[in-house]
Amino acid sequence: MQIVDSQVHLWGADSSQRPWPPGQTGRAHRDKPLLTDELLVEMDRAGVHRAVLVPPSWEGDRNDICLEAAGTHPDRFAVMGRLALEAPASRALIQGWKQQPGMLGLRFTFHTSRSRAWLGDGTADWLWPAAEANGLPLMILPPGSLPQIARIAERHPALRLIIDHLALTRGLDEAATFAELPELIQLARFQNIAVKASSMPGYSTEPYPYRNLHKYLRRVYDAFGPERMFWGSDFSRLPCSYRQCVTLFTEELDWLSAKDKDDIMGRALCAWLGWPVPAPTPR
Repeated sequence: MQIVDSQVHLWGADSSQRPWPPGQTGRAHRDKPLLTDELLVEMDRAGVHRAVLVPPSWEGDRNDICLEAAGTHPDRFAVMGRLALEAPASRALIQGWKQQPGMLGLRFTFHTSRSRAWLGDGTADWLWPAAEANGLPLMILPPGSLPQIARIAERHPALRLIIDHLALTRGLDEAATFAELPELIQLARFQNIAVKASSMPGYSTEPYPYRNLHKYLRRVYDAFGPERMFWGSDFSRLPCSYRQCVTLFTEELDWLSAKDKDDIMGRALCAWLGWPVPAPTPR
């Protein structure tokens, strides 16, 4: 089974050469960079073969560290990049976006009051047809905005959308955390929407093996199926070991078949993003 992580952040330290945007320093683990060599060690230790790199918002709209990792290790990494959605100059970048080696698509977060408003005030309207026309899959985090995502998916049926972290919000009690899950389940009717079951340990109120999550994951599986449900770690925010994030799916969800695990743990993600899975090495 090829295990492919659907989300890991890489970032550099805040410095005069790579200044972060104002207000982003002094936030827990972010002050310590996470770079390629360290991540490769952690992946090997956890049994993760490949990872989709997602540049974090606290470095601003830059993709250089992730693209460098993908360029140096194309067998291990690919990138879902960032751009400034609200900047008019960004529109000219879409057509040639995938010409950047290692770049598969784009990732956006709509979880702050400012960015959430973009889904309704016209700021993001240019993105959906542009990404659809250029075959760019999008990863999006839209908690509180799932009705808008339904309208976008309906209007742009060839646009491939992945909803990150099941559109959950951290820091709430269990009932509030999963309150929007019925709305997410309704989106399964759109064949151009998939979901990332990523960062799941961070949404549990229990220790490993996070048994309170199992019923929610089963509902997502029943709705989207293994070909539109992608495992991911969000490694830098895990409250458990990287390996436990893997085994939550590969060992603890006993209702998953071997084929289901193969799809959920990487094969389906690679097919959705157009990242070819390497052929098995002849023995």
